[in-house]
Amino acid sequence: MAVPKKKTSKSRRDQRRSHHALTAVLAVECSNCGELKKPHHICPHCGHYDGKAVVQSKTAATPAA
Repeated sequence: MAVPKKKTSKSRRDQRRSHHALTAVLAVECSNCGELKKPHHICPHCGHYDGKAVVQSKTAATPAA
């Protein structure tokens, strides 16, 4: 069984884990509907990307009752 020769200090252990922190999810406003969406992705609400209708959205396809 492998056994470490020296004890790893708390400082060295924590320095190794410095990149393990979670990052916040980025969100930008859709230029068409104003909903929040991921950058460089099609808007899930209206189906627009870069000012053009790329996908027909589910909300636009079904008429309001």
